[in-house]
Amino acid sequence: MFKLMKAVVEFFDKLEDHVRGSLSHFPIFYAIVGGIGVVLFWRGVWHFADEINLSSLGSIVIGTVVLLMTGLFTSMFIGDHIILSGLKHEKKVTDLTEKEVETERDMLKHIKKEIDDIEKDVDNIETKLK
Repeated sequence: MFKLMKAVVEFFDKLEDHVRGSLSHFPIFYAIVGGIGVVLFWRGVWHFADEINLSSLGSIVIGTVVLLMTGLFTSMFIGDHIILSGLKHEKKVTDLTEKEVETERDMLKHIKKEIDDIEKDVDNIETKLK
């Protein structure tokens, strides 16, 4: 059963990467598809809550507790990227030019490479110490 679940998760993970990569070239269409998915998901949640006769207050309380427990409360309503960019006094992603996005992506790749190199160095040091 665990292997089947793992295979299903891996399949959808690869599918998500492919779809996200394809749709990212068409942001308006991506937003429409994503919006439809979100609305249908919440419609299902709404109907389920109606079927189990969950009151409005019960919905608010349960929803708030779940969002607080998972750390999603502020990011759900504000967005963690917006909070971080505000703290760093950065431009919104929508205000960045394509060149700025590419530069930022290149910097992140460079930083990741440096971290990978440091990780290899630490592994080598650990091996020599053993």
